[in-house]
Amino acid sequence: MMPVSRQPVKPAMEISAFSYQKFVRFTLEQTQSRIDLIPLPLQEKYKCMKAVDQKTMLQTLSFQAPKIRMLRSLTIEGGQSMQVLDFAVFPEPEFDLPIFCANFFTAASMNIIVLDLNPLHDVTVQREYREKYYKSLMPLGQKYVELLPWGDKITSESLRFFSPIVIWTKFTSSQYKHDVLYSAFVDYFKDPGHPILTRLIGDALAKDLVRNFLFNGVATLGSKSFLDYFPEYRCEDGTINKRRSMIGKSFETRPWDASGEYIGNEL
Repeated sequence: MMPVSRQPVKPAMEISAFSYQKFVRFTLEQTQSRIDLIPLPLQEKYKCMKAVDQKTMLQTLSFQAPKIRMLRSLTIEGGQSMQVLDFAVFPEPEFDLPIFCANFFTAASMNIIVLDLNPLHDVTVQREYREKYYKSLMPLGQKYVELLPWGDKITSESLRFFSPIVIWTKFTSSQYKHDVLYSAFVDYFKDPGHPILTRLIGDALAKDLVRNFLFNGVATLGSKSFLDYFPEYRCEDGTINKRRSMIGKSFETRPWDASGEYIGNEL
C-alpha cells in the first residue's frame, strides 16, 4: 500500500463554529512532516457516517507508520449541541512507550476533557517506569495544572490507567478554555462513551466501531483479563463480583505532586 502524500491535510467537511477538526489536522500535518503515514483498511469502512438524526456526522481516520501500530481519530460533529474527539497513537508494543490519548466531549454547556500519555503499567506502584517516561515531562504537566484544573472525583480503578501528567478537567464552554486546550494538545503531542455512539448510530454499529476500529488489534496483543488488573473484584469461585461498590474509592484532587510522586488519599 502506497504512503499518503505529504500535502496539507484538508478537512472532509465544513467546520462548525467550534470543531475538533483543527486538532486532527495538526496531528496529521506534524506526523506527515516526519514520517510517511499509510492508511489502514479500517479507514475506508468507517470513514464517514451519518447519525440517525441525519445531521450529526461521524468521521474517522486510521494510519500506521514505522514504530506506530495505529494512529486513529474519531470526530463527531453535532453543531452547537455536541462535538467529540477520540484520538490515540498506539506505538508498536515492543517499544514499551506510553499511548498518546485525547478524549474530548463538548456539549452546549459543558466540556469534559482527558488528555494524557497513557502508561502501559501502573505508575503508582511501578516507579522505574514512571521515572523513565514521566520524570522529564512533569514541568509540562505542571504548566496546565491551574489553567485546566482537576475535574472531579475519579475512581482508583481508573487512576491506574493515567499518568502523573494527565489533564482531567471540566469547564463550561468558552473560547479561552478551548484555546488553552488546543495549546495543551499541541504540547502533549510532541472510549468515546459507548452510550453516545449507540444513540447516534445504533447498538450494532456502535459495538463494531468500538471493537474493530477504536480498539482494533487489542485482543491480539495480550491475554490479561479484567481480574488480572483488578483482583479485588474476584469472588471465591473465580467469578467477578458485580456488586462490589466503588463508593468512597475516589480522588477529588490531583494525586501526584509537582515531581510526579504519588500522594493521593482515597476518599
